[in-house]
Amino acid sequence: MKRYMVKPGTKVDLSSWDPNDTGDFDDGKKEAKEQSYELVERLSELQKVLYAEDKHKILVVFQAMDTGGKDGTIKGVFLGVNPQGVRVVGFKKPTPEELAHDYLWRVHRHTPGRGQIAVFNRSHYEDVLVVRVHNLVPRKVWERRYDHINEFERLLAEEGTTILKFYLHIDLEEQKERLQSRLDRPDKHWKFNPADLNERKLWPEYTKAYEEVLSRTSTPGAPWFIIPANRKWYRNLVVSRIIVDRLEGLDMHYPEADFDPENIIIE
Repeated sequence: MKRYMVKPGTKVDLSSWDPNDTGDFDDGKKEAKEQSYELVERLSELQKVLYAEDKHKILVVFQAMDTGGKDGTIKGVFLGVNPQGVRVVGFKKPTPEELAHDYLWRVHRHTPGRGQIAVFNRSHYEDVLVVRVHNLVPRKVWERRYDHINEFERLLAEEGTTILKFYLHIDLEEQKERLQSRLDRPDKHWKFNPADLNERKLWPEYTKAYEEVLSRTSTPGAPWFIIPANRKWYRNLVVSRIIVDRLEGLDMHYPEADFDPENIIIE
């Protein structure tokens, strides 16, 4: 899975990352799905230990183009976890109250506490993506935000937060198919927004903005992973594997009882 991580200090060219990549599962969709189910169960076990140990904090960030699959990934990967220990936060257009504060204010208050997993569906990166592409603030304003974000994430990491950031990489043709699917199926009409077609016209601008984000904000304490996402089953497998590997690396344990269970008699 390390091949999907953006090495800190490298310049990203998304045209060199294949969104159709399926690793060693070119003809093994069934096998990949079986492994995904196993990883879902393993993540559920690890989340229980995380919650019980009450020591580590986990922040998972998802970014993608429109229809990139953030919702589907979150649903598929975190299917088996206890809702008490996982919180999903979606960041949409800032409210008047949020706009009255610095741009990181609305994000910081949703970061995870000990024993918790926080999942960001979009994030603070919108302030160097949408803001940049639509010229909502001058370049000199959004340009300095890369350093702000790196320092913000360094603070979280040094205070004990494990940060995993995933860019779900699809291509223009896959987006077209997914948008068309929303039009073709009445049960998906609610997901279609005509404004998405205007955003689609800005694909080159968003690609450039994402390449700069991935190049400038993948750090040792908060790495980016570029996930091939044209194939949903492989996307979920890769994300699950990376999260499980990272949690297993924390060497978590259930806390020992401060009493002798054998001396407890329940009458």
